[in-house]
Amino acid sequence: MSKYTTGELAKLCGVTVRTVQYYDTRGILVPSELSEGGRRLYTEDDAKRLKVICFLRDLDLPIDAIAQILKEEHPERVISLLIEQQEEALSDEISEKQEKLEKLRELKNGLKSQETFSLESIGDIAMIMEGKKKLKRMRWMMILTGLPVSALQWFSIIFWIVKGIWWPFIIWVVVAAVWGTWVSKYYFNHVKYICPECHTVFRPTLKEAFWANHTPTARKLTCTACGHKGFCVEIWGGDEK
Repeated sequence: MSKYTTGELAKLCGVTVRTVQYYDTRGILVPSELSEGGRRLYTEDDAKRLKVICFLRDLDLPIDAIAQILKEEHPERVISLLIEQQEEALSDEISEKQEKLEKLRELKNGLKSQETFSLESIGDIAMIMEGKKKLKRMRWMMILTGLPVSALQWFSIIFWIVKGIWWPFIIWVVVAAVWGTWVSKYYFNHVKYICPECHTVFRPTLKEAFWANHTPTARKLTCTACGHKGFCVEIWGGDEK
């Protein structure tokens, strides 16, 4: 089995000699044996123990707490839980950083699309970015709730053609009308629009919004503040009525 001096152990584990000596004085890394000349010698097991101590120190655990953990009957179980917690924390941190990076890229791309930009235009882009995920979730919810309605439509048509029975189609018409009314009200109660002229955020009437010409991200409306009529950018509007 390999034996290491204090300096060799420190180099192997990427710490200073003083760190190894400090852990020795605190009683959490005692050398396995002493040489004939009185030099401290450490084994492979000691090296593994030092790596564990360094890991726990990276988690900001105090020396006394590390000593208590290493004295446990099954310290590996406690350390395993700590590793899982650290992994989860790092994963959350990476997700948060990634989300911030995506926001910065979207803001950068949004500013590139502006011939001239101001604080107001930056604010508009920020609002669009903030509600983008919520809008996406809502649209997916609408699609999923619409699938059974579409299935009923095709069933009723095929049933009418094959069996000559028309009443399932009438049921579909009623269901589709109810679903369409509900989903339209729900949708327009959860979105707002930004006027490109005065940057006012407003919510149009249900009738105007429903019949307006539109794209996936904008709708041709009349601004309630300045009266501008044109395409206004759709954003998440929360639960206001």
